[in-house]
Amino acid sequence: MNNWFTEFWTNHIKFSIRIKEHLFSQQTPFQKLDFYDSYELGRFFTLDDIMMANEKDEFIYHEMMIHFPMTVNPKITNVLVIGGGDGGSVRELCRYSSIKAITMVEIDEIVVRKAQELLPQTAHKLSDPRVKLIFADGCQFVRDTKEQYDLIVIDSTDPIGPGEGLFSREFYQNCAKILKPEGIVVNQHESPYFEQTRIEMMRAHEKLRSIFATATVYQAFIPTYPSGHWLFGFASNTQKPQSINGSKELIDSFNLKYYNHEIHLASLVLPNYVKDLLKK
Repeated sequence: MNNWFTEFWTNHIKFSIRIKEHLFSQQTPFQKLDFYDSYELGRFFTLDDIMMANEKDEFIYHEMMIHFPMTVNPKITNVLVIGGGDGGSVRELCRYSSIKAITMVEIDEIVVRKAQELLPQTAHKLSDPRVKLIFADGCQFVRDTKEQYDLIVIDSTDPIGPGEGLFSREFYQNCAKILKPEGIVVNQHESPYFEQTRIEMMRAHEKLRSIFATATVYQAFIPTYPSGHWLFGFASNTQKPQSINGSKELIDSFNLKYYNHEIHLASLVLPNYVKDLLKK
């Protein structure tokens, strides 16, 4: 048995993790799904041999994805999550008693059910009574739904395979149509560092900027994602990303491990090379 999982970040750089046990493997109707247990990162899962989340650092991604927009607009009550099959984004949303409804649309039910079984750290809030699970194509859902949302969280995979359509101009336009006037869209925005993720980041930014009055990025440092430097997109027609409207006392009460109001503002201070890429 090969005791290492290896992900190729580029054709010339790979990231390897020594594993204790290969817990599960299945080719679903949409992608190859694997769960592992490792020595350093705890349990983690991959889609098409790309790391999605692990027990050690998933909090960084999920806290930044959710608490950033919730701090900008604490009046959010109705949330749509596209993707997010591991349940981490829903877990963070469920911290807010002010949120009344969370609809999660995930194309691959097997990802959700295996996360509930093997990665309960992220998935344990999927059974919250405010959460409605819909197993369907997210692109089709935003095109057809009549609902209006305060926050749309695009917690997608990379723009390949099932996640490809979640980076299209049509998808972003449909998100804008179902967003309330004070609403916010956030998405995982790829890394600015390696060539392929950089290209996808620039394409996504250009599309969002052409649709919303405000479209920018904020950043976090996630050790197990390619390069460790990861961006999140923020888009809105009325909200500004630097606005701190949420309660510091509320955030402090959550005992978060990464996000705080200082990180919120600091995450908007971008390196010059990223600024230059966004201008292009």
